[in-house]
Amino acid sequence: MRFPFRGWYLLIALGAAVLLVAAVTGSMNAADDRGDTDVSLESLLGPEVNDGILTEDDRPSRLRSATRGWNTNWNRHTIDYDELLSGGPPRDGIPSIDAPVFVSPEDASEWLAGNEPVIALEIGGEARAYPLQILTWHEIANDVVGGVPVAVTFCPLCNSAIVFDRSLNGEVYEFGTSGLLRNSDLVMYDRTTESLWQQLTGESIIGDLAGERLAFLPSSLVSFDDFQDAFPDGVVLSRDTGFNRNYGRNPYAGYDTIGQSPFLFDGPMDDRLQAMERVVTVQLAGATGEIIDVAYPLSLLSEAGAINDTRAGQDLVVLHAGGTSSALGASVIAEAEDVGATGVFDAVLEGRKLTFQRDGDQIVDDETGSTWNVLGQAVDGPLADQRLTPIVHGDHFWFAWAAFKPDTIVYQSQ
Repeated sequence: MRFPFRGWYLLIALGAAVLLVAAVTGSMNAADDRGDTDVSLESLLGPEVNDGILTEDDRPSRLRSATRGWNTNWNRHTIDYDELLSGGPPRDGIPSIDAPVFVSPEDASEWLAGNEPVIALEIGGEARAYPLQILTWHEIANDVVGGVPVAVTFCPLCNSAIVFDRSLNGEVYEFGTSGLLRNSDLVMYDRTTESLWQQLTGESIIGDLAGERLAFLPSSLVSFDDFQDAFPDGVVLSRDTGFNRNYGRNPYAGYDTIGQSPFLFDGPMDDRLQAMERVVTVQLAGATGEIIDVAYPLSLLSEAGAINDTRAGQDLVVLHAGGTSSALGASVIAEAEDVGATGVFDAVLEGRKLTFQRDGDQIVDDETGSTWNVLGQAVDGPLADQRLTPIVHGDHFWFAWAAFKPDTIVYQSQ
């Protein structure tokens, strides 16, 4: 009797299934006869997946070597271990700042130029600035602001400045650099469980806490001058870090050049934008709870000054102001190209929707003619001293964001 190719394929598949079932049954029966209950489907069929968690330590030899002596639970992970690469330095080879010291803006101005980028964070009326000339060398600062334990993070390879609440389920965690990268992005670790965390997403990807997520906190990447003007009583992270680093110099000179290839990135390239295009990103919850990711190309935003948009029922405005240098351009950060600062806010203030536009070098709203800064503060006009509600946003290189968020909607000018 002759069978077409498909018939042979089905017979082989069915035969294999019968043999596999017989093998599993035989093994389990043999185990019962021996009183051995350790034989399982997992041992015969491969790693088990529980609620998206892989439960087998199948690290390749290079990763085992790089992580020798770690107390991470490698039997819990949400990613393929082949996605991890060594960034060069070992764990904590790029040291986090765990006892940050702060100085006044006046004292900081002795070594921090007005156009240099800082991560501006305000919680409970307490405002702090974290200069990228420092975080470029440390990548993580563990701090407490307004009574909230925070991790202020910066991944130079992805241009990702992100702030997290570092408390989770009633416990506060301290974070360090693991020395590993995934899609070129910083992989952090917590010093309590030694679980590994993806900086760009805030998700624990390996260890006891795999599958957990840190909460993002609103922050902005702005110039030191922007910060001083908005928060005259704020404080600035000091160069007194306990480490000897060449603060103010950029060890990644020229990295942000359009056309440059991302470092240690072997993921898929989304060609909707150039890899090193800067984007402002937001994540919004849709009507049915789905997450909607949107990216606003900096090339469009810097030209417009303000983008008024509505996504997932949320009226929002994305703002841009010039005067902030790139941390990843020139060897001296203060001498780098002006890439500007960004902010994203709820466009509704006290029940009234506002529409924004650039007027010369200022941002104004059409409804009242009030003038606003990039941190969402009305600085002149009928709404002076009013503030917009910030929406968590990120400033990233496109390649990195798209690698983690491939379904992102890319904003196009109307």
